[in-house]
Amino acid sequence: MNSRERIDAALAHKEADRIAIQDAPWSTAIERWHKEGLPEGISPGEYFGYELRGAGADLTFRFEPEVIEETEEYIIDRNSNGAIRKNWRHMMSTPECLDFTITDRASWDTHKHRLEVTKQHINWDALEGFNQSREAGYWCSFNAAMGYDKTQGIVGSENLLMSMITDPDWVLEMFMTSAEMICSAAQIMIDGGFEFDGAFFYDDMGYRNTGLFSPDMYRRLLMPAHARACSFFHDLGLKVILHTCGCVNEIVPDIIEAGVDCLQPLEVKAGMDVVELKREYGKDLAFMGGIDVRNWALEDPAPTEEELRTKIPVAMEGGGYIFHSDHSVPDNVSFQRYERVIEIVRELGKY
Repeated sequence: MNSRERIDAALAHKEADRIAIQDAPWSTAIERWHKEGLPEGISPGEYFGYELRGAGADLTFRFEPEVIEETEEYIIDRNSNGAIRKNWRHMMSTPECLDFTITDRASWDTHKHRLEVTKQHINWDALEGFNQSREAGYWCSFNAAMGYDKTQGIVGSENLLMSMITDPDWVLEMFMTSAEMICSAAQIMIDGGFEFDGAFFYDDMGYRNTGLFSPDMYRRLLMPAHARACSFFHDLGLKVILHTCGCVNEIVPDIIEAGVDCLQPLEVKAGMDVVELKREYGKDLAFMGGIDVRNWALEDPAPTEEELRTKIPVAMEGGGYIFHSDHSVPDNVSFQRYERVIEIVRELGKY
């Protein structure tokens, strides 16, 4: 079977030849791995056989990016959403957000005309390579950030959370706008020749052991946006994968009702358990991830191997599971240890 057939089977809760494999190593991890045995000029995706490919569109406000300050240690810049951020130059981290152009309904109304999606928002240079990947058998998706995660990067996390209480109509408008932009961009790309196998949305909604907002707020303000985007792709006969970091246990039934077909990455450190999720929701939802990447950096390989042998047979039973770390692979994981992880996954993941 090729990658597309393998992932389609997982999303349809059917058993394939083996479970599909996907992951997300940090750029600094890749640099380390090239020093430890990963051949130069070969990506981890090529070497380990990752099976998804994606393409998206520029769904930002399209402000002109600019560098405000630059030192040997960090860069402060204004991005295309008008957010001023500080980031390290030589380390992977979450940027520190310092200020925002969009801060309230008035500034949103002033600039929201910039969000009209046109053909200019599409990187047409990627079309040939994208469709070549699909012809080669990869599962190729439309990728986009949306909803809460996208919006907090525009207006700020604290501001957005407070506005969910004080101005929910504005928040709902922003969330729904992100969904409508996805539908518009995907249709333009399809009309222009992109062939998608599904969609992969990014919308972080969880914290450690709990959500960032209540299930009621999810249902009132964010679920309609998820449902709109899922419905668009379902009408095309395509499945939807949702990436959401942190703990979202409380809203999994609502995520299913919104139309999500697969949940990723199932952060163990935040309280997500792929075995329990499979038992509770495995008939309605597929899963990707759920393997604690923290163990991979330990000197002792036993915890990693025990977790893989405990979780993968349960998660893969009857289909519905794609291997992935429980977030991404940091640079404290050696190339040799990661090779062993994938070796065990291939051993255990055969049907």
